Amino acid sequence: MSPDHLVFSGPTRLADIVFPGDANHHGTLFGGTGLAHMDKVAFIAASRHGHVDFVTASCERIDFNAPAKIGDIVELVGSVVRVGRKSLSVEVDMIAEGPLSGERRHCSRGVFNMVAIGSHLKARGGTLPPLPDAVTCIKDPDTHPAMVEIVFPEKTSHYGSLYGGNALAAMGKAAFIAASRHCRKTVVMAGSTRVDFTSHIQSGEVVITVPRVIATGRSSMRVEVQLWAENLHADERRQCGAGEFIMVAIDEDHRPLSFNGVV
Repeated sequence: MSPDHLVFSGPTRLADIVFPGDANHHGTLFGGTGLAHMDKVAFIAASRHGHVDFVTASCERIDFNAPAKIGDIVELVGSVVRVGRKSLSVEVDMIAEGPLSGERRHCSRGVFNMVAIGSHLKARGGTLPPLPDAVTCIKDPDTHPAMVEIVFPEKTSHYGSLYGGNALAAMGKAAFIAASRHCRKTVVMAGSTRVDFTSHIQSGEVVITVPRVIATGRSSMRVEVQLWAENLHADERRQCGAGEFIMVAIDEDHRPLSFNGVV
């Protein structure tokens, strides 16, 4: 997949999985964690539009319509809907997807108002670029959506760059989501044939993982995951690594389960 397939001029998408540590005592995604996910997407969408630093000024019209359950895939979609001189608004939708059924439920929607700050805004004339007349979506016509995550300091090593274990976790999560969507069975990671890192990723940059199922067996799938970094200030992206992961479909007894795998 070439860099031309990674033009993020459309909505910003973040995919995650609801693990028990993110859930409340009802077994559903804790509302505060959901709001944090939505705010993160709003920040990335705002930064991609303005290429300056932003802070959250307020959020409004947030409604929770349906729960996201433990084990669900949660997809968040953020779109810039208003741009002022030094502020903008991002509308964020949160959708839960059952990994086995493929059923999608709209869980929440809200608007996050972001204010531009810092020297990068001054360097750009003190005014944010206007909202484009037409927004084009990501140039990736396949079912291999790129997933984004921002690198906060707690995810870095003592060198100030993304810790390799956290990079592997992001790539493994992307492989899990792609494999689950491909076979709609319970899947686990059986191994990795190879992972190469070619460039570091700094704190404050966005990590982009692009998964793609490239081969299937009786019960297994081979998932290629590309790792990219995005500098939000410079609107630059570079490939930082790639790997292949072996995912296996299993039954209730954790034994390999055959499925009609077609790439």
